[in-house]
Amino acid sequence: MAPQRTNTASYEGNFYGWANEQAGLLRAGRLAEADIAHIAGEIETIGKSEKRELISRLTVLLQHLLKWQYQPMLHGQFWRATIRIQRRDLTVHLDDNPSLKSILPHAIAQAYGNALIGAEAETGLPEAIFPPLCPWTFERLMDSGFWPEQ
Repeated sequence: MAPQRTNTASYEGNFYGWANEQAGLLRAGRLAEADIAHIAGEIETIGKSEKRELISRLTVLLQHLLKWQYQPMLHGQFWRATIRIQRRDLTVHLDDNPSLKSILPHAIAQAYGNALIGAEAETGLPEAIFPPLCPWTFERLMDSGFWPEQ
């Protein structure tokens, strides 16, 4: 008797049910019945999602640090709290996903480009006023005592 394969329509039409079924098959060691191609794709998607979260949190942190530096008259508790929260959440995210540390230079470059767009929109200042490349190292970004000055 041939092993029963999971129905692809189930993957596309009932992801939650498919995911639980696949987890059960894997735990039971029934690999021949598992939908290996879709499982591999989902694992890759999870990895991409973790990378996107890293870039998103870096973007928020960088955007607020730029606003902090270029609009000192608007410093407030909300900006300070946002910076502190992003630093804490980035620490946790990297502790949970240490292999992401290897892509930090790329992630910071991508996040900084996004932060420039956001800082320009939120401050009303021209993008050309901001440094074209991120002026801070990751260590500096994460330093709880670092608050950039004009």
